[in-house]
Amino acid sequence: MIAGIDHFVLTVRSVEAACDFYQRVLGMRRLDEPNRPTALLFGSQKINLHEVGRTFEPKAKAPTPGSGDFCLVAAVSLSDIRAGLEANSVAIEVGPVERIGACGRMMSVYFRDPDDNLVEVSEYLA
Repeated sequence: MIAGIDHFVLTVRSVEAACDFYQRVLGMRRLDEPNRPTALLFGSQKINLHEVGRTFEPKAKAPTPGSGDFCLVAAVSLSDIRAGLEANSVAIEVGPVERIGACGRMMSVYFRDPDDNLVEVSEYLA
């Protein structure tokens, strides 16, 4: 009954810091529209950002910065992702390690964003 994920929401301490990180490190595109949350666009999905104290309704019951833990599928090689992380002084916490994703075997790296959300970026194996 479900075809995929359209978007998810991250609660952040600073929309500006989150946008800077995801644009600079992962190449996402920022979208600002009146009376809507700031969004980070990538592929055919997006991340909506709710800043603490400036959230939108409806929202999670207890929105908290740093409570996110999610996996993104890379559009480039994992070595390119790792090079981008290194160039931006983002520490890899784990990886590369093999994992099983929704579509099979993949290699992943894990790191933290400015709010300490755990971000996994993966490349599917042939």
